[in-house]
Amino acid sequence: MKKAKQIFRQVTDFALSHRALVSGAAFVLAVALILTVVNAPAVVGASATERSLPVYSVERDGKYVALSFDAAWGNEDTEQLIDILNTYNIKATFFLVGEWVDKYPESVMQLHEAGMEVMNHSDTHAHFSKLSSDEIVSEVNACSDKIEALTGIRPTLFRCPYGEYDDRVIDTINAMGVTAVQWDVDSLDWKGLDAGEITRRVTEGVKSGSIVLFHNAAEHTPEALPGIIEALLADGYTIVPIGQLLLTGEYEIDHTGRQYKPAS
Repeated sequence: MKKAKQIFRQVTDFALSHRALVSGAAFVLAVALILTVVNAPAVVGASATERSLPVYSVERDGKYVALSFDAAWGNEDTEQLIDILNTYNIKATFFLVGEWVDKYPESVMQLHEAGMEVMNHSDTHAHFSKLSSDEIVSEVNACSDKIEALTGIRPTLFRCPYGEYDDRVIDTINAMGVTAVQWDVDSLDWKGLDAGEITRRVTEGVKSGSIVLFHNAAEHTPEALPGIIEALLADGYTIVPIGQLLLTGEYEIDHTGRQYKPAS
Protein backbone atom coordinates (compact mmCIF):
# COMPACT_ATOMS: atom_id res chain seq x y z
CA MET A 1 0.00 0.00 0.00
CA LYS A 2 2.81 2.44 0.92
CA LYS A 3 4.63 1.66 -2.32
CA ALA A 4 1.43 2.11 -4.34
CA LYS A 5 0.88 5.54 -2.82
CA GLN A 6 4.46 6.54 -3.63
CA ILE A 7 3.92 5.46 -7.25
CA PHE A 8 0.68 7.45 -7.31
CA ARG A 9 2.46 10.61 -6.17
CA GLN A 10 5.28 10.13 -8.68
CA VAL A 11 2.96 9.56 -11.63
CA THR A 12 0.70 12.42 -10.60
CA ASP A 13 3.66 14.82 -10.28
CA PHE A 14 4.91 13.74 -13.70
CA ALA A 15 1.53 14.21 -15.30
CA LEU A 16 1.05 17.64 -13.75
CA SER A 17 4.48 18.78 -14.90
CA HIS A 18 3.90 17.50 -18.46
CA ARG A 19 0.35 18.65 -19.08
CA ALA A 20 1.25 19.55 -22.62
CA LEU A 21 2.01 15.90 -23.33
CA VAL A 22 -0.89 14.37 -21.41
CA SER A 23 -4.46 14.96 -22.54
CA GLY A 24 -7.10 15.72 -19.93
CA ALA A 25 -8.91 12.45 -20.54
CA ALA A 26 -5.73 10.41 -20.38
CA PHE A 27 -4.70 12.15 -17.19
CA VAL A 28 -8.02 11.47 -15.51
CA LEU A 29 -7.92 7.84 -16.64
CA ALA A 30 -4.40 7.34 -15.33
CA VAL A 31 -5.26 8.82 -11.96
CA ALA A 32 -8.44 6.72 -11.74
CA LEU A 33 -6.53 3.52 -12.47
CA ILE A 34 -3.91 4.30 -9.85
CA LEU A 35 -6.56 5.14 -7.27
CA THR A 36 -8.18 1.79 -7.97
CA VAL A 37 -4.92 0.03 -7.19
CA VAL A 38 -4.26 2.13 -4.10
CA ASN A 39 -7.73 1.73 -2.63
CA ALA A 40 -8.43 -1.87 -3.61
CA PRO A 41 -8.85 -4.28 -0.70
CA ALA A 42 -6.01 -6.64 0.00
CA VAL A 43 -6.14 -9.85 -1.99
CA VAL A 44 -6.92 -12.84 0.20
CA GLY A 45 -4.27 -15.38 -0.64
CA ALA A 46 -1.55 -17.46 0.88
CA SER A 47 0.33 -14.33 1.90
CA ALA A 48 -2.71 -12.77 3.56
CA THR A 49 -3.25 -15.33 6.30
CA GLU A 50 -2.96 -12.68 9.01
CA ARG A 51 -6.23 -11.06 8.00
CA SER A 52 -9.02 -11.23 10.56
CA LEU A 53 -11.75 -13.31 8.96
CA PRO A 54 -15.16 -14.60 9.96
CA VAL A 55 -15.98 -18.29 9.55
CA TYR A 56 -17.17 -19.10 6.03
CA SER A 57 -17.10 -22.90 6.31
CA VAL A 58 -15.76 -25.63 8.59
CA GLU A 59 -13.42 -28.55 7.98
CA ARG A 60 -15.20 -31.52 9.49
CA ASP A 61 -14.92 -35.28 9.33
CA GLY A 62 -18.03 -36.61 7.62
CA LYS A 63 -20.61 -34.70 5.60
CA TYR A 64 -22.13 -31.84 7.57
CA VAL A 65 -23.86 -28.68 6.38
CA ALA A 66 -25.61 -25.79 8.13
CA LEU A 67 -28.60 -23.82 6.83
CA SER A 68 -28.91 -20.19 7.90
CA PHE A 69 -31.53 -17.50 7.39
CA ASP A 70 -31.12 -13.74 7.78
CA ALA A 71 -34.13 -11.78 9.06
CA ALA A 72 -33.83 -8.03 8.66
CA TRP A 73 -37.07 -6.63 7.25
CA GLY A 74 -40.06 -8.71 6.20
CA ASN A 75 -41.71 -11.59 8.03
CA GLU A 76 -43.78 -13.19 5.30
CA ASP A 77 -42.42 -16.72 5.52
CA THR A 78 -40.93 -17.27 8.97
CA GLU A 79 -43.72 -19.50 10.25
CA GLN A 80 -43.78 -21.52 7.01
CA LEU A 81 -40.01 -21.99 7.13
CA ILE A 82 -40.29 -23.27 10.70
CA ASP A 83 -42.99 -25.74 9.62
CA ILE A 84 -40.84 -27.03 6.74
CA LEU A 85 -37.77 -27.43 8.93
CA ASN A 86 -39.83 -29.18 11.61
CA THR A 87 -41.25 -31.58 9.02
CA TYR A 88 -37.73 -32.86 8.38
CA ASN A 89 -36.63 -32.48 12.02
CA ILE A 90 -34.00 -29.97 10.89
CA LYS A 91 -32.62 -27.23 13.11
CA ALA A 92 -31.29 -24.11 11.37
CA THR A 93 -29.69 -20.84 12.45
CA PHE A 94 -31.60 -17.55 12.14
CA PHE A 95 -29.68 -14.28 12.32
CA LEU A 96 -32.04 -11.54 13.50
CA VAL A 97 -31.73 -7.76 13.34
CA GLY A 98 -32.71 -6.05 16.60
CA GLU A 99 -35.28 -3.85 14.88
CA TRP A 100 -36.86 -7.02 13.44
CA VAL A 101 -36.99 -8.46 16.95
CA ASP A 102 -38.83 -5.33 18.09
CA LYS A 103 -41.45 -5.77 15.34
CA TYR A 104 -41.93 -9.52 15.53
CA PRO A 105 -41.30 -10.77 19.08
CA GLU A 106 -43.83 -13.57 18.58
CA SER A 107 -41.78 -14.89 15.65
CA VAL A 108 -38.61 -14.77 17.75
CA MET A 109 -40.34 -16.95 20.32
CA GLN A 110 -41.63 -19.33 17.62
CA LEU A 111 -38.07 -19.80 16.37
CA HIS A 112 -36.77 -20.36 19.87
CA GLU A 113 -39.53 -22.78 20.85
CA ALA A 114 -38.96 -24.75 17.63
CA GLY A 115 -35.35 -25.30 18.67
CA MET A 116 -33.80 -23.04 16.05
CA GLU A 117 -30.63 -21.11 16.85
CA VAL A 118 -31.53 -17.44 17.29
CA MET A 119 -28.45 -15.33 16.63
CA ASN A 120 -27.33 -11.72 16.12
CA HIS A 121 -27.43 -9.76 12.85
CA SER A 122 -26.87 -6.29 14.42
CA ASP A 123 -29.44 -3.92 15.86
CA THR A 124 -30.08 -1.61 12.90
CA HIS A 125 -28.42 -3.40 9.94
CA ALA A 126 -25.79 -0.68 9.70
CA HIS A 127 -22.65 -0.74 7.56
CA PHE A 128 -20.23 -1.93 10.24
CA SER A 129 -17.04 -0.90 8.46
CA LYS A 130 -18.23 2.70 8.82
CA LEU A 131 -18.81 2.42 12.57
CA SER A 132 -16.35 3.00 15.39
CA SER A 133 -15.41 0.06 17.59
CA ASP A 134 -17.63 1.44 20.37
CA GLU A 135 -20.55 1.73 17.97
CA ILE A 136 -20.02 -1.87 16.82
CA VAL A 137 -20.11 -3.07 20.42
CA SER A 138 -23.28 -1.07 21.05
CA GLU A 139 -24.99 -2.49 17.96
CA VAL A 140 -24.15 -6.07 18.86
CA ASN A 141 -25.08 -5.73 22.51
CA ALA A 142 -28.38 -3.98 21.75
CA CYS A 143 -29.50 -6.84 19.52
CA SER A 144 -28.27 -9.53 21.91
CA ASP A 145 -30.06 -7.82 24.82
CA LYS A 146 -33.36 -7.96 22.92
CA ILE A 147 -32.98 -11.61 21.96
CA GLU A 148 -31.89 -12.62 25.45
CA ALA A 149 -34.82 -10.76 27.01
CA LEU A 150 -37.23 -12.90 24.97
CA THR A 151 -35.50 -16.27 24.81
CA GLY A 152 -33.32 -16.27 27.92
CA ILE A 153 -30.31 -17.15 25.75
CA ARG A 154 -27.66 -14.64 24.68
CA PRO A 155 -26.44 -15.06 21.09
CA THR A 156 -22.90 -16.32 20.61
CA LEU A 157 -22.81 -15.94 16.82
CA PHE A 158 -22.93 -12.78 14.71
CA ARG A 159 -23.39 -12.12 11.01
CA CYS A 160 -22.28 -8.77 9.58
CA PRO A 161 -24.99 -6.78 7.83
CA TYR A 162 -24.55 -6.85 4.05
CA GLY A 163 -21.75 -9.37 4.65
CA GLU A 164 -19.42 -6.37 5.01
CA TYR A 165 -16.44 -6.38 7.36
CA ASP A 166 -12.81 -5.43 7.77
CA ASP A 167 -10.13 -6.50 10.24
CA ARG A 168 -11.27 -4.00 12.87
CA VAL A 169 -14.88 -5.22 12.70
CA ILE A 170 -13.91 -8.87 13.14
CA ASP A 171 -11.36 -8.08 15.86
CA THR A 172 -14.00 -6.11 17.77
CA ILE A 173 -16.55 -8.92 17.48
CA ASN A 174 -14.00 -11.52 18.57
CA ALA A 175 -13.03 -9.40 21.57
CA MET A 176 -16.67 -9.58 22.69
CA GLY A 177 -16.46 -13.37 22.83
CA VAL A 178 -18.76 -13.68 19.83
CA THR A 179 -17.97 -15.65 16.65
CA ALA A 180 -18.51 -13.86 13.33
CA VAL A 181 -20.03 -16.14 10.68
CA GLN A 182 -20.43 -15.66 6.94
CA TRP A 183 -21.34 -18.32 4.35
CA ASP A 184 -19.72 -20.14 1.45
CA VAL A 185 -22.95 -20.97 -0.42
CA ASP A 186 -25.27 -18.09 -1.31
CA SER A 187 -28.75 -19.04 -2.50
CA LEU A 188 -29.29 -15.50 -3.82
CA ASP A 189 -32.94 -16.01 -2.90
CA TRP A 190 -33.30 -12.30 -2.18
CA LYS A 191 -32.91 -11.61 -5.91
CA GLY A 192 -36.23 -13.27 -6.66
CA LEU A 193 -34.70 -16.35 -8.30
CA ASP A 194 -37.18 -19.14 -8.94
CA ALA A 195 -37.20 -22.25 -6.77
CA GLY A 196 -35.35 -24.32 -9.35
CA GLU A 197 -32.46 -21.86 -9.59
CA ILE A 198 -32.22 -21.51 -5.81
CA THR A 199 -32.11 -25.30 -5.51
CA ARG A 200 -29.45 -25.60 -8.19
CA ARG A 201 -27.22 -22.96 -6.65
CA VAL A 202 -27.35 -24.60 -3.23
CA THR A 203 -27.05 -28.26 -4.16
CA GLU A 204 -24.25 -27.63 -6.65
CA GLY A 205 -22.33 -25.34 -4.28
CA VAL A 206 -22.46 -27.33 -1.06
CA LYS A 207 -19.49 -29.28 0.23
CA SER A 208 -18.80 -30.81 3.61
CA GLY A 209 -18.72 -28.05 6.22
CA SER A 210 -20.65 -25.52 4.12
CA ILE A 211 -22.79 -22.75 5.55
CA VAL A 212 -25.72 -21.85 3.29
CA LEU A 213 -27.31 -18.39 3.22
CA PHE A 214 -31.08 -17.89 2.84
CA HIS A 215 -33.46 -15.13 3.89
CA ASN A 216 -36.69 -15.42 5.82
CA ALA A 217 -38.72 -13.21 3.49
CA ALA A 218 -37.48 -14.25 0.03
CA GLU A 219 -40.24 -15.00 -2.44
CA HIS A 220 -39.39 -18.57 -3.49
CA THR A 221 -37.37 -19.92 -0.57
CA PRO A 222 -40.27 -21.86 1.04
CA GLU A 223 -40.92 -23.50 -2.32
CA ALA A 224 -37.27 -24.46 -2.78
CA LEU A 225 -36.42 -25.53 0.78
CA PRO A 226 -38.04 -29.01 0.88
CA GLY A 227 -36.28 -30.13 -2.28
CA ILE A 228 -32.96 -28.77 -1.04
CA ILE A 229 -33.27 -30.59 2.27
CA GLU A 230 -34.27 -33.84 0.56
CA ALA A 231 -31.36 -33.59 -1.91
CA LEU A 232 -28.83 -32.94 0.87
CA LEU A 233 -30.13 -35.80 2.98
CA ALA A 234 -30.11 -38.14 -0.02
CA ASP A 235 -26.49 -37.16 -0.66
CA GLY A 236 -25.54 -38.25 2.84
CA TYR A 237 -25.36 -34.86 4.56
CA THR A 238 -26.25 -34.30 8.19
CA ILE A 239 -27.88 -30.88 8.54
CA VAL A 240 -27.02 -29.08 11.78
CA PRO A 241 -27.25 -25.53 13.13
CA ILE A 242 -24.08 -23.48 12.82
CA GLY A 243 -23.34 -23.76 16.52
CA GLN A 244 -23.02 -27.52 16.10
CA LEU A 245 -21.02 -27.21 12.88
CA LEU A 246 -18.31 -25.00 14.37
CA LEU A 247 -15.19 -26.50 15.90
CA THR A 248 -14.51 -26.16 19.61
CA GLY A 249 -11.24 -25.73 21.44
CA GLU A 250 -8.15 -24.66 19.51
CA TYR A 251 -8.75 -23.92 15.84
CA GLU A 252 -7.49 -21.73 13.03
CA ILE A 253 -9.10 -20.03 10.04
CA ASP A 254 -7.36 -20.25 6.67
CA HIS A 255 -7.25 -17.57 3.97
CA THR A 256 -10.63 -18.69 2.57
CA GLY A 257 -12.36 -18.39 5.95
CA ARG A 258 -12.45 -22.17 6.49
CA GLN A 259 -12.20 -23.12 10.14
CA TYR A 260 -9.92 -26.09 10.85
CA LYS A 261 -8.00 -27.89 13.56
CA PRO A 262 -4.24 -27.36 13.26
CA ALA A 263 -2.16 -30.50 12.89
CA SER A 264 -0.83 -31.69 16.24
